[in-house]
Amino acid sequence: MSAKRAVLLEVDAGGLEERPDLAHLRLRRSRADAADPEADVATSGRVVGDRPDRELLNSEIGIVEGIHRDESADIGLGGLGRRGGRAGRAYDPNVLLAIDIGNSNLTAGLFRNGALVAPRRAATPRGATADQLELLLQDLLGLDDVAFGDVSSIVCASVVPAVDAALGVVAERRERPLLMATAGVVPLPVRVERPWEVGADRLVTALAALRLHGAPAIIVDLGTATTFDCLAGDGAYVGGAIAPGLELGLEALAARTAKLPRIELRTPDRAIGRDTVAAMQSGAILGYQGLVAGLLGRMRRELADASDVAPEAVRVLLTGGLSAAPWVSALHGVDVIDPDLTLRGLAILHAALAGGEPLELGLGGGAGSGPPILEP
Repeated sequence: MSAKRAVLLEVDAGGLEERPDLAHLRLRRSRADAADPEADVATSGRVVGDRPDRELLNSEIGIVEGIHRDESADIGLGGLGRRGGRAGRAYDPNVLLAIDIGNSNLTAGLFRNGALVAPRRAATPRGATADQLELLLQDLLGLDDVAFGDVSSIVCASVVPAVDAALGVVAERRERPLLMATAGVVPLPVRVERPWEVGADRLVTALAALRLHGAPAIIVDLGTATTFDCLAGDGAYVGGAIAPGLELGLEALAARTAKLPRIELRTPDRAIGRDTVAAMQSGAILGYQGLVAGLLGRMRRELADASDVAPEAVRVLLTGGLSAAPWVSALHGVDVIDPDLTLRGLAILHAALAGGEPLELGLGGGAGSGPPILEP
């Protein structure tokens, strides 16, 4: 059997509540040629090509089936990791590379013994080849004197399928197990009309919120899009909202108007702008604050009623690339700001599915590794 094989996990698309027969996991192999239309590469819950090669998979790397979406399920991927690694190298889950591939940014975080160290961000390399993606990851790791060879396994959530395929090739070439998060994999009850349509990145972030901060909760991700995700009192994901992100709105404004310039994101002193730039800053930042605050207020009341608690009992968490911006501090009723909540969710998911080191509640692993808690 060739040792150059990445372990990719994906789940059949389909609602677990409506399609329990599809609530199982299958191992699929990744081919080095990502351009091959028959290549069997997991891409955010979809598969490019449809050649399971079941007999080959059964004989060479095995198939894990019949695992329903249950938090207590022990998939036990220790042996699978040994198959995917170098000859004689035992699977070591204690050095994990978590990657969140968003529309604008790729965020990579290294977890040592369950604690997050050195999260790094770069522009999402859309259209990058496997070689280019590998160089980018090497550069990000190198900023903290970490070599790619130190990484034992990789877990990823992505909304950019083309980058998923390149990552599969990198993992295969590096002989590292790769867990791709998909909606059906995340051990979280989902109560929406079409559960299979919920982005895996949103569910991973909700999983981290539940495990680290409890429920009911609202998670606001301030990225290219601004997403609001709600957890009921029993921990189930019950839906949310999607709005254009702040920077996306400004880019559209500058692109579609002849005389409006690109501006610096700075909170204005007053709502009534006395020049064009001040007026744009007011509309962008103060208007955006109003959007977030208004939706949070309504969602908090609805979630509190549904969970039979007081509105103040609903936790509000902010995450995403803009969650550390200075103007965010003006938002009232926020309990936690953690820009790396999705990375923590990926580590929790990996520990649940692959038997990795449990997350240290985001509080261990050196200075700055824990989420800042805002006093109410």
